[in-house]
Amino acid sequence: MEGVRAGELHLLPRDTLQMQNQGGESMCPRCMQCDTKFDFLTRKHHCRRCGKCFCDKCCSQKVPLRRMCFVDPVRQCAQCALVSHKEAEFYDRQLKVLLSGATFLVTFGNSEKSETMVCRLSSNQRYLLLDGDSRREVEIAHVSTVQMLTEGFPPGEKDTHTHTSLPGSQPASEGGNGRATGMSLHYRTPGAEGVTQLKLTAGEDANGSRRQATAWLAAMHKAAKLLYESRDQ
Repeated sequence: MEGVRAGELHLLPRDTLQMQNQGGESMCPRCMQCDTKFDFLTRKHHCRRCGKCFCDKCCSQKVPLRRMCFVDPVRQCAQCALVSHKEAEFYDRQLKVLLSGATFLVTFGNSEKSETMVCRLSSNQRYLLLDGDSRREVEIAHVSTVQMLTEGFPPGEKDTHTHTSLPGSQPASEGGNGRATGMSLHYRTPGAEGVTQLKLTAGEDANGSRRQATAWLAAMHKAAKLLYESRDQ
């Protein structure tokens, strides 16, 4: 049955449906994609993601919408369906990697010392948890930017990175095609002025491999990119 919702997911926050703003036939007399007029034969449908009204042809895809907690696939317009397909892939693949965690060399602020810690996403997807000799947690909602550090940059360049927005930040540019080796993020601490910087550098796990850390970074980049795309939609 369309419209049944499950438990809420928090890494990619829920959209607010705009259906209440579309009104009845008089406020939405035509398809917002092809401009076909609605009548007895051409019925109006709402995209479950953006809430806009379309004809059946322009809103025929039914795609899972887990970020908004719909259990079964729901009707979406073509543009929303494209983003939802990407998100479904993230929840099925990358999310598991983020929940499992990986080993990193972690530096806080301007400190010259780093600490070996395991970084993972909390089970409720609200926090980044860092465990080592000390324990820290960073609330996802307070993260302003994520900067992916990569290797394989062109000769003469000191650094190549991908910069992706998270909630509260300004749109950022992307660059670099190298393999991710670390991540730098800025976040706000409640009660403190300004932002705090946190830098993660891929570390070796118990088997002496950095593969798990590299996979975790790739999954985090995917999450940040999806969030920016959905905000810009």
